[in-house]
Amino acid sequence: MRLIYVIGPSGAGKDSLLNGLRQDFADMTQAPPFYFAQRTITRNHDQSNEDHEAVDASNFALLNNSNAFAMNWFANGLHYGVRHKELAPMSAGTWVIVNGSRAYLEEAKLRFPGLTVLHITAPIDVLRARLLSRGRENRQAIEDRLSRSQSFVPEPHDLCVSNDGSLAESLAILKSLLRNRTGLSLF
Repeated sequence: MRLIYVIGPSGAGKDSLLNGLRQDFADMTQAPPFYFAQRTITRNHDQSNEDHEAVDASNFALLNNSNAFAMNWFANGLHYGVRHKELAPMSAGTWVIVNGSRAYLEEAKLRFPGLTVLHITAPIDVLRARLLSRGRENRQAIEDRLSRSQSFVPEPHDLCVSNDGSLAESLAILKSLLRNRTGLSLF
């Protein structure tokens, strides 16, 4: 299965690492070794640094009811979906990266046996500081998020990146893990 399912708590820097990886591949002369699946989210573009398809809740429901999504979940007050077409590159032998959700992980494993879990995290103090600096939630909501994040324990075969250093250091670790798992020569 050529699917990499990315999870991690809010504030871990998933979007920053994925955007950094995407940028590195944008500079390549050959076809990139990964396809980054675009998510459909009930969130405006100005509320995220992720290039996603923004829809309102009623349009998301219409898409969901018409079986447009290969994956979909509800987390942190938002609906998320990954359209079937976003996973199609796997059938051509391309690795697909999906920014997923811990809450949907078990369902994803059932639907896509053999997927690779990539867990991006950071120490709780780093997560707290990043969430506070965003200013999106009050302190209690942040503490609730942090509490939920501590309950997840990666499995031994999961890929894990602790994003507590510089972005360049974490990106180098991520590339090494992906190179080892996929067998691809990334750079």
